[in-house]
Amino acid sequence: MESSKSAPEIDSDRPNLPPGFRFHPTDEELVVHYLKKKATSLPLPVAIIAEVDLYKYDPWELPAKACYGEEEWYFFSPRDRKYPNGARPNRAATSGYWKATGTDKPVIALSEGNRKVGVKKALVFYGGKPPKGIKTNWIMHEYRLADKPDSGNNKPPEFYIGSKKSSMRV
Repeated sequence: MESSKSAPEIDSDRPNLPPGFRFHPTDEELVVHYLKKKATSLPLPVAIIAEVDLYKYDPWELPAKACYGEEEWYFFSPRDRKYPNGARPNRAATSGYWKATGTDKPVIALSEGNRKVGVKKALVFYGGKPPKGIKTNWIMHEYRLADKPDSGNNKPPEFYIGSKKSSMRV
């Protein structure tokens, strides 16, 4: 689809990418090459994913915070807990909340011997307060690293990548 927009201004915070570049990673690529490296403080292949606390903004404000993307956007974001000692994530946003839908989908890495490396969860944004929130068309996909079976630490990774289909990719 072509756009009648004029050429965007060059932003020093945005990566300098070659013409024709598309960032369209698979679930495996997101987890193995970005999320896993971010969580272990290793350098990323390219600085194309912004670090933003998603829950401090409404979804329609997030595209302006992204490093790259026109219809899909990617972010690293901290996962807050609803209660300090609990496992439930706090997904409240400025004027609504993100609600998990469906079941978690495993992210399998063929490059790592068909091993489960992460989990993908779909979330939908509801305006207002639960349980009377109004469902919107904003969808986010959250990625988390898989728990290590040999690890006694049940703490989830500090960052996740979210994505949105049809209107936004967070």
